[in-house]
Amino acid sequence: MSEILKRLDQSLESRKQSDPQSSYVASLYGKGRDAILKKVGEEAVEVILAAKGVDDQHVIYETADLWFHTLVMLSERGLSYEDVLNELARREGVSGLDEKKSRRESAS
Repeated sequence: MSEILKRLDQSLESRKQSDPQSSYVASLYGKGRDAILKKVGEEAVEVILAAKGVDDQHVIYETADLWFHTLVMLSERGLSYEDVLNELARREGVSGLDEKKSRRESAS
């Protein structure tokens, strides 16, 4: 699984130098962060709508779109899937309630 994410990460990074006329991802980068965030939001709504239905394949398709556009957002910010995986690893075995409490306490 991480090999797919690694290849996607490399591809997204290379698209930063591509012609927006020939690359969808380059066109998103060219439109800026707000356009990328809007696309992530649209994809999140599509996942929710698909999940309310009965077609599991549609849920998978829409989730793949959401993950892809989230990776674009991370890349635009100079982050990668590895940063997210590291955070998930940090949280592993920690109660969700305890984890949220620690974030609230550190924000104070």
